[in-house]
Amino acid sequence: MCWSATADLVAGASISAIGTLCVARVRRARELPLAALPLLLGAHQMIESEVWRTGGGSGPATMAWAVIALPLLPVWVPLGVLLAVDPRIRRGLLLPSAAGLATAAALAYCLATGSVTAEIRGHTLGYVLDLPLLPLIIAGYLLATVGSLLLAGDPVLRLLGVLAGVGSAVCAALWRLEFVSTWCALAAVVSVVMLGWTGRPALSSPAGD
Repeated sequence: MCWSATADLVAGASISAIGTLCVARVRRARELPLAALPLLLGAHQMIESEVWRTGGGSGPATMAWAVIALPLLPVWVPLGVLLAVDPRIRRGLLLPSAAGLATAAALAYCLATGSVTAEIRGHTLGYVLDLPLLPLIIAGYLLATVGSLLLAGDPVLRLLGVLAGVGSAVCAALWRLEFVSTWCALAAVVSVVMLGWTGRPALSSPAGD
């Protein structure tokens, strides 16, 4: 699988269209942030097409891409899951949510005090940012994003978590230096699973929901 400005633009536009449909199909306002995940990831891919077009570097497109990929996603995903799931299982999602907030704070600080640079490496993009305690940050990031989906108690969301988790392992093995870019691209693709989640039959809500 290879990426380019055109590939990212086409994929991003397609995934964004599916995300728009997901948002239109939600039945409860509390499900809206999670249903909008494909829309966010599709826009993310379109931003990366601009990074390709400008030849990488540290311009506005690179920073916008990094803000979404690094501090935003580890907060968006677990909190979106926390809002959307049955209130009776939310306690089990507090750890991924806390991990996401802590990881996002660390990544936001690194972005604010340092610089991020995109490098074209063949058919992939690598993003260079000085991150201290990298293994801990990666663990917190995956706990927040993949872990929250696996603990959601919904079979469709668990499937999304499995696909994202397996994808992270594959991307790390095949594209070590380009892990962030390739995993975010894969996450965007598998997020179309959300279309099935938003189209599921309506369930009765627990009392007080």
